[in-house]
Amino acid sequence: MRTRAWQYGDPEGAPILLVHGFRGDHHGLEPIARRLAELAPGRRVIVPDLPGFGATPAVPGREHDLELYGEWLRSFASEVSDGEYDVLGHSFGSLVVACSLAQGLDARSVALINPISAPALEGPQAFMTKLAIAYYWGADRLPERPARALLGNPVIVRVMSIVMAKTRDPELRAWIHGQHDSYFSSFSDTGTLLEAFRASVSHTVSEYAGAIAAPTLLIVGDRDDITPLPEQLALQQRIVDARMRVMPGVGHLVHYEAVEAAAEELAGFLDGVDRSSGRASRSGERA
Repeated sequence: MRTRAWQYGDPEGAPILLVHGFRGDHHGLEPIARRLAELAPGRRVIVPDLPGFGATPAVPGREHDLELYGEWLRSFASEVSDGEYDVLGHSFGSLVVACSLAQGLDARSVALINPISAPALEGPQAFMTKLAIAYYWGADRLPERPARALLGNPVIVRVMSIVMAKTRDPELRAWIHGQHDSYFSSFSDTGTLLEAFRASVSHTVSEYAGAIAAPTLLIVGDRDDITPLPEQLALQQRIVDARMRVMPGVGHLVHYEAVEAAAEELAGFLDGVDRSSGRASRSGERA
């Protein structure tokens, strides 16, 4: 199979791989990718579409569980980099990154935005998760065409978007809803989507925390309904070399609601990793 990916910044620069979340595609991380490329001019920012989402097809003959996505990321990283690279995952992408690291992904540093750090069926959002499971379970019982109509229903997609968006800025809220309307249903088929959903609610990053040895940056929202802040703090304590940046007034959509702040944190974090590893940044070389 072939993975579709988009590249930003210096085509010869040090690569950082950005892994998007469930039901999205590369568009979700594009604002951060573009801004990071501006703030860190020596970077090659690469954002692939996950298998079965966006323009990347599903993997033939395989269940799209977390093990598969971890294998895919290791393979993709080896194709796009012949040396050191950094990796970032958002939401479901944080699970993919964590699983891949446990499988042997050799990233120089790790950044996780809104990591899934708590079991989906526990905590304050357990009821909403059960509703989502029932929704996807019902779609799984339908033929492909009506199942796709149900899963891509614009009213349901809009409700999901309204629940997740925390900003009170009407223009930003409208833009977020437009992003979800445009890209939240760009999955290859309903079977793959349902397999990926099961993977997203069956694991946490905390399961793989012991395998995360590289310097790690956690960027979280203090109003995240998916993983509350205390669970994120607990995850930080389980990773050997982790620092955290909390975005005030932001929920699970840091990649939409706090692009500038997140990109600045990432650029500073990568610069620090560069300095500690002896790698000169492209901007530092010019200076």
